[in-house]
Amino acid sequence: MCSLNYCSLRALFLLMLCRSMQISEAEGKGEILPPTIQKIIKGYNKYLRPFFDNGPVSVGMSLDVASIDTISEINMDYTATIFLRQRWTDERLCFDGNKSLSLDGRLVEMLWVPDTFIVDSKKSFLHDVTVDNRLIRIYPNGTVLYALRITTTVACSMDLTKYPMDKQTCTLQLESWGYNINDVMFYWTRGNDSVRGLDTLRLAQYTVEDHFTSVSEAEYETGRYPKLVFHFELKRNILYFILETYVPSILLVVLSWVSFWISQSSVPARICIGVTTVLTMTTLMMGARTSLPNANCFIKAIDVYLGICFSFIFGALLEYAVAHFCTLHRLSSKELPKDEDEETEEERNGVLAAVANSCSAPENKNKIDSNKNSKTSNRKRERSKRNGCSSPMSVMKRLFCIFDCFHVKNPYHIDNYARFSFPLSFIIINVFYWVYYLYL
Repeated sequence: MCSLNYCSLRALFLLMLCRSMQISEAEGKGEILPPTIQKIIKGYNKYLRPFFDNGPVSVGMSLDVASIDTISEINMDYTATIFLRQRWTDERLCFDGNKSLSLDGRLVEMLWVPDTFIVDSKKSFLHDVTVDNRLIRIYPNGTVLYALRITTTVACSMDLTKYPMDKQTCTLQLESWGYNINDVMFYWTRGNDSVRGLDTLRLAQYTVEDHFTSVSEAEYETGRYPKLVFHFELKRNILYFILETYVPSILLVVLSWVSFWISQSSVPARICIGVTTVLTMTTLMMGARTSLPNANCFIKAIDVYLGICFSFIFGALLEYAVAHFCTLHRLSSKELPKDEDEETEEERNGVLAAVANSCSAPENKNKIDSNKNSKTSNRKRERSKRNGCSSPMSVMKRLFCIFDCFHVKNPYHIDNYARFSFPLSFIIINVFYWVYYLYL
């Protein structure tokens, strides 16, 4: 029983001690604050917004973009450091005088501030070196200036179909978390000039082409909330990719054409050039995709070009395989006697004769049966038979003509044709490629 009373007395003593410390701390703060601030803070309730019963409070915003550190295509976001400034009028903070009061940032905890947040932010933090980077300034008419230094990583949806000749439009959206449009209204203080710093900004791969601001509303299940949107358009600098990817791939294609001027008898040399260029092109294609998202929905412009180059390099290797095969076939055909050549010609004529006989056999049979039918039916059947007999013959003749067209009389002319056709087709495809992705 005694121990229980002792514990109760000890808890009561600690409670009274904490209460006295809080009172002394509040009195200490009141003694430290100047009379003007004491007069302003006296009776001020930071939990109630300005004009609580007289309509919404208008909050003007402006920001300076200090830097855009990274723009990631893999994560589809960007990281930026901004100075966010918010202005509003609080009639409870009016005081006599003609000068503004710049207060310590830690005193912001004693005032009402808007609950602004960045909509698509993945992670953000407020700088605190050497102190919290916050500014609070009060003007005699009750206007409050509240400035913050924030580094944030914001999501940005990107369309990479024209990568690396693409343009991306990213946004920075500011909304009120808890106050709807009946309580708070957002606006840009100077319109499109409310955002500064982009004109002098230098980025590694991008150039800021255009930027503008807009005012809208965000509609959720809990109501409609004020929203400010800052849009900026980024154009990628293609020079780096030309030197890093396009020029090496073009040189590899040109290198694969060197085999057209090497003798067909030099098998190791031509095979070595073909295989080396194919493997090098494969490595280049893999390296170009390391900094991009592995998404099947994006067929990028650089993938198309690397695919074209790989097709030409692989086609040069196949060209030598065809030329070499035709050369060996020609040498073997020269060794055959003339009798065998005549036999092959007779076999071809025999195929045509067999097709003709297959058409004429049912015709003779139908002539015997035609005596039982009328003359009118015989004429119709004869016409249909002639058409049925002539169509297989014409098809066979056309097939043999097509085969003769693919027959190469001199295999050494294949390299001559390739020396002209490969560069010409590559130039034509390049013209279509660059015109489509740069101007369409």
